[in-house]
Amino acid sequence: MLRRRMLTTVGGAAAALGLVLATAGSSSAATSYSVAPGYRVNVRSGPGTQYAIVQVLPLDATVSIYCQVKYGETITGPYGTTSIWDNIGPGKYVSDAYVHTGSDAMVAPPCGG
Repeated sequence: MLRRRMLTTVGGAAAALGLVLATAGSSSAATSYSVAPGYRVNVRSGPGTQYAIVQVLPLDATVSIYCQVKYGETITGPYGTTSIWDNIGPGKYVSDAYVHTGSDAMVAPPCGG
């Protein structure tokens, strides 16, 4: 009974703060992928090079892909030529040409719906 009460209290406190508690096997969990070795990849505020650089990934970085934009700017990189851009966080996009997903197709849901 005490364990259930503690979980309810923690869940209620998180809800009051507007937080979401992640659970194992959650469908909203993002998968991590390796960025091309030897590259410091620019992270942009949108799916194209015309968007501002908001971060530069370090060498040997891994990223979690939350959603993808299928028709962003076309980029050529170590993993081919693609117009897919990966959303790795709020307002953070990298070209899929620099991320080893193992696929030429989308591996995450489309952004925005």
